[in-house]
Amino acid sequence: MVREKIVIIDFGSQFTQLIARKVRELGVYSEIINFKKVKNLTKNKFIKGIILSGGPLTVTNKKTAKLDTSIINLKIPILGICYGHQILSKNLGGKVKSSKKREFGRAVLKCTSKSTITKNFFKKKTNLVWMSHQDIVTKIPEGFKKIASSANSKFAIISNENKKYYGIQFHPEVSHTRNGKVLIKNFLFDVCKIKHLWNSKKQKEILISKLKKQTGNNKVICALSGGVDSSVVALLLQKAIKKNLTCIFINTGLLRKNEEKEVIKTFRKKFKIKLVYINASKLFLKKLRGISNPEKKRKIIGKLFIYLFEKYAKKIKKIKFLAQGTLYPDVIESKSVTGSPSSKIKSHHNVGGLPKKMKLSLIEPLRELFKDEVRKLGVQLSLSKAILHRHPFPGPGLAIRILGKVTKEKVEILKNADLIFMNELIKSNYYNKIWQAYAALLPVRTVGVMGDSRTYEYTCLLRAVTSEDGMTADFFNFNRTFLQKISNKIVNSVEGINRVVYDITSKPPGTIELE
Repeated sequence: MVREKIVIIDFGSQFTQLIARKVRELGVYSEIINFKKVKNLTKNKFIKGIILSGGPLTVTNKKTAKLDTSIINLKIPILGICYGHQILSKNLGGKVKSSKKREFGRAVLKCTSKSTITKNFFKKKTNLVWMSHQDIVTKIPEGFKKIASSANSKFAIISNENKKYYGIQFHPEVSHTRNGKVLIKNFLFDVCKIKHLWNSKKQKEILISKLKKQTGNNKVICALSGGVDSSVVALLLQKAIKKNLTCIFINTGLLRKNEEKEVIKTFRKKFKIKLVYINASKLFLKKLRGISNPEKKRKIIGKLFIYLFEKYAKKIKKIKFLAQGTLYPDVIESKSVTGSPSSKIKSHHNVGGLPKKMKLSLIEPLRELFKDEVRKLGVQLSLSKAILHRHPFPGPGLAIRILGKVTKEKVEILKNADLIFMNELIKSNYYNKIWQAYAALLPVRTVGVMGDSRTYEYTCLLRAVTSEDGMTADFFNFNRTFLQKISNKIVNSVEGINRVVYDITSKPPGTIELE
């Protein structure tokens, strides 16, 4: 078992788990704790460093989250990021004020002094970083020195090399900050002197051990979709509890074309997992009839999933737990993973979309992990490349890729368009270069001309993005010839579509899915 660790104190940032992910990527075990539970750290001698996350609150407000000063008495390195930088500065005697100018997005950072934490971080004494703040540190605490500044942040990096305290106003954990990982690496190995002891094999062992303890001798049903997330959960459970596992695969009628056949074949024949198949497509379409609000769609789907799981759990008998492949991006967009005050972006059918009262207890072993970490676990569990590299597919399926009301006709149109898009991505060797791609159906019809006749049909939107973790993303830059080819093929092959558009919005400001 890994003992040495870095603790991340969560003040509610959307990016807290990104920090943990970067730390784990560098071969170091990390844990996230709520800022209200800091007192629990004082007796742990294996903590080699503390990182204070960002957050949506403001240090200048009296009701803001407080920093438990007991961490200062631990006399171990501390790195404050954004809000963490401000609250650390204020608690050590510095001053923080609300700035007249906000600083959001990319900013140029200028180096003014050397520091252990910025080794190999700057190129010609400048760097591009990602800012997201309004408050600024206006006076640094005694014993600190200024390391770097930006146009709106005089003290964008500060350090106290003697006590090994560091404050950073920007976000080194996001991909938009150039060399951000270098800065975190310097903190771990040059400042905290921690060892490389963490990898996906150890993570697998810890998760299996936790599942054994959590489930005991009780029976578990696993919500299986056939994607990498639920597949990894199913295989972890198979190793942890073996005969006490039953997987349930629900065909909502909102899956990609022929997907249900592939899932049944893979898990019944290859993995020899006990699998119950439920065709509930008519039920889901009936409940979604006339619903256009995306939040309502998610909640209806979430409730239907639980209804069906509970119904079939009664048939199997003595089922106590429901396991599902919830990932951290799902959690952070729906609610904070630690209970800290982060902002809700949207409900996910398997998080914020679940009913408040459930007869089954949830098991979500992957809820603090990102997609790339899950894929590494999948390698350890001998998952096929076809499943490992499958693009993320939302639990609500095509319901949130059909903007507006969902009908059987629209589902069939979208399935055919999406299949063409996926097949062409694979043929053109684009599929594995893209984080996620899909076709969506917009709730508008437009006039077209086909065979000298007027058409009045739907618009198909194509989306493809590159990303490291799903928290931030940029659109994939296809060449014009490929887009023309896809557009022509969809319009000519799919009855009901006469126009194709390509989405070039990044995340932020958009999200990867449209709803």
